Amino acid sequence: MGLNEAMNYVLFNNPVSSTMWSMASNGAKAVGLKPKAIVQNAATHTSTAAQQALPSMWKLLGHNRHIIRLAGLSGATAVILAAYGAHHHFPLKEEDVQERDPKQIFEMTNRYHFIHSLALMAAPFARRPYLTMTLMMSGMALFCGTCYYVAFTNDRSVVRLTPMGGFLLIFAWLSFII
Repeated sequence: MGLNEAMNYVLFNNPVSSTMWSMASNGAKAVGLKPKAIVQNAATHTSTAAQQALPSMWKLLGHNRHIIRLAGLSGATAVILAAYGAHHHFPLKEEDVQERDPKQIFEMTNRYHFIHSLALMAAPFARRPYLTMTLMMSGMALFCGTCYYVAFTNDRSVVRLTPMGGFLLIFAWLSFII
């Protein structure tokens, strides 16, 4: 099944959408419109509409797309500063020094996972949404996945992959800028 056939099924031919189109058709007939021509015309142009949907969202943002770019820069900076802060040796009193326990690793990882899951919802507003989505998902898989693994197993053999996930998250945020 090609993209066009799949889009036609999802938008027009499955039981739910068929019922909705039927209801809309009856409503349109009640006000004197010719709904059958509208549905047929829409069904023949689904692939064109699907291809133009995401770029038009970027255009709809107009001058507000600078806000998306600023959010991308802010997100990348937050990840960079979080990485720096996680590895920086802050001056502590001798009694305050302690090793990170798995619970702390889990809580930090879970916070990153939630924040980047929310950021993923903004990916459709990026100029290149699939690039942003791919970078964000890959970064979360590598960064959060390895950190979750360390938190649950205390096996640190996978930690060399964690920075790669962090860099992918930074690049995902920066992809909002380009």
